[in-house]
Amino acid sequence: MLRLPSFLVAALIEPAWDLKEGSVRLLTYRRLQRSQWWDRERLEALRLRRLRQLLAAAAAAVPFWARRFAAAGLDPAAVRSFADLAALPVLSKAEIRRHGEELLSRRHPRSALVPAKTGGSTGEALRIWCDRRGVQRRAGAAMRADTWSGWRPGEPVASVWGNPPRPLTWRSRLRHALKDRVFYLDTMRIDDAAIDRFLADWRRWRPGLLYGHAHSLFILAEALASRGEVLRPSGIVATSMMLLQSERVVIERVFGVPVTDRYGCEEVSLIACECGVHRGLHVNAEHVHVEFLRDDGTPCAPGEDGRIVVTELINTGMPLLRYEVGDRGVPADRVCPCGRGLPLLERVTGRVADFLLATDGARVAGISLIEQTLTRFAGITQLQLVQEERRRLLANVVPGPGYGEDTAASLAGALRAALGADMQVELRLVERIPQEPSGKYRFSICKV
Repeated sequence: MLRLPSFLVAALIEPAWDLKEGSVRLLTYRRLQRSQWWDRERLEALRLRRLRQLLAAAAAAVPFWARRFAAAGLDPAAVRSFADLAALPVLSKAEIRRHGEELLSRRHPRSALVPAKTGGSTGEALRIWCDRRGVQRRAGAAMRADTWSGWRPGEPVASVWGNPPRPLTWRSRLRHALKDRVFYLDTMRIDDAAIDRFLADWRRWRPGLLYGHAHSLFILAEALASRGEVLRPSGIVATSMMLLQSERVVIERVFGVPVTDRYGCEEVSLIACECGVHRGLHVNAEHVHVEFLRDDGTPCAPGEDGRIVVTELINTGMPLLRYEVGDRGVPADRVCPCGRGLPLLERVTGRVADFLLATDGARVAGISLIEQTLTRFAGITQLQLVQEERRRLLANVVPGPGYGEDTAASLAGALRAALGADMQVELRLVERIPQEPSGKYRFSICKV
């Protein structure tokens, strides 16, 4: 990575690179920087225009959607609002696996589509395609969200990530050195040697942004605190998994700047992100439409937890309409003090597969249960709940100072109080929470 002034990278190198590649990434970023301040009416007009264009393209060139529109009696030309999408059934991951080829647009050659594969943390991996222009637009939206943290385009990025990409060709190495300017701490192996290398890179490149898995940032923060190291990025973005409040507190204390929580998925990229106010997440509304549904399929009221269903407005290569991402969240109807016209997502409450089952059949948000126990009982550094059977729960506990028999008894009692008095609770002391193959962490796992 060449040590170039950030303003030079932002003003000359990145625009020149995008021009050479014919990319709309920076153009999208500049447009989004303006549209975020539009009022709701103007923003909704843009969104509706993009929805109609997407539906027309899907009807004309995607066999799956042509059949589904006909079966639902939906005429793309007659769509007048996003409420009209309710005529379509929700698109499931299983349907994408069964009908993957039929979901691809016949107007895009396969060579013009960019593949992505989800990590498969809930069972099976999922393969998704996006047209190149859509990928570039996604990158522009990510840039806008990153600036909300305090980072500025052109500044280097420190990424805490599992299995990071490695530039292998001369072209990719040149791009990495001149334009991307990202260095990594590989979360698959965070030991003293890896942290030493990361710190050396940090001092060499002085990144503006620290970016990574929420829990991996927490692990790094604790390691730096134990060493007495002080790092001060302009901004921190936590993504890819839920940010626990207890971990946010530690990260912010160690790095001295607020954490910006970002929510998205591999299938549609950025969905929502916190701004500098940190009171809810702004939906990436120019690119996605988000619904919150009760279990019976009806829309949630503001403040009500429900299934998150997304329609991406910018991917014509493999349109995803009313796609159920597998997460749950809470919509908001308030206006953010920041002044942006983008709607708010109050909070993400967890993956559907991460909800635990009480012995009486009720569903319990595992992440919420973990947050409550971490703040109530001293001596618990980290906690993971795994439900293998209906009446058996395994709690992997990373003990800290003050952990003892009283803490163990209180923790087991709290878990039974939430999940049922007859729930068999096994506490297992571990040195760390195990990672998924992707390098991410899951704190609540229901296999029932």
